[in-house]
Amino acid sequence: MTVLVIENCENVTLGLLGQALDEAKMPIDLRVMVENDPLPSDISKFSGLVVLGGLQHARADDEFPFLKDVCDTILAFHEADKPVMGICLGSQLIARAFGGENILGNPVEAGWLPLQTSEAGKQDPVISAFEEDDHIFILHTDTYTLPEGAIHLASSEMTPNQAFKMGRATYAIQFHFECSVDQVNHWNGCFHGPINELVPHWKEILEEQGPKHGPKADALGLKISRRWIELL
Repeated sequence: MTVLVIENCENVTLGLLGQALDEAKMPIDLRVMVENDPLPSDISKFSGLVVLGGLQHARADDEFPFLKDVCDTILAFHEADKPVMGICLGSQLIARAFGGENILGNPVEAGWLPLQTSEAGKQDPVISAFEEDDHIFILHTDTYTLPEGAIHLASSEMTPNQAFKMGRATYAIQFHFECSVDQVNHWNGCFHGPINELVPHWKEILEEQGPKHGPKADALGLKISRRWIELL
């Protein structure tokens, strides 16, 4: 029941999803792409795939040639009907892998923000964890169009496509359900310069939105993680 985890960027880790995998006693096989870890050619020993986020964009092949290989791995797991979870950059790579358009350099969307689930999202075994007035952590500029055949699951005020699904269990999640308040504070340290340059109201987000919405969002992130794990 090993889960393959693709880490695309230093300090962008499993977070709450890792906690839920530990609870379920599911081992992971971590491949750190910026350290040139190879991706497996044989996926038979894996029960699922997680593709994490990163600072790079989904079409940055010249600087990060492994991105195309990540897309190929996503398709291999999907075709084998093994659950896939792509978060932020991971969701953008799922969109790319299935023929969606990557939209780069949009205005930043950041903070603990509300989502609107679609009718399909309300019925989905994972996304239906959201309840009215729930907030979740979001931090991105890039987005995507839905690939042909995608099931739209959620949107936010700024971003029409916050979540979609391909087939039974390939999930593309733009928002950071895996990111706890502690993880956000960690990012504030290791990415302090880039985040403050990108998000003018970052201090307000940390000091006001974090205490108000963070604890409930942490519980929701664990709930989403556990529901996805049930699909493995």
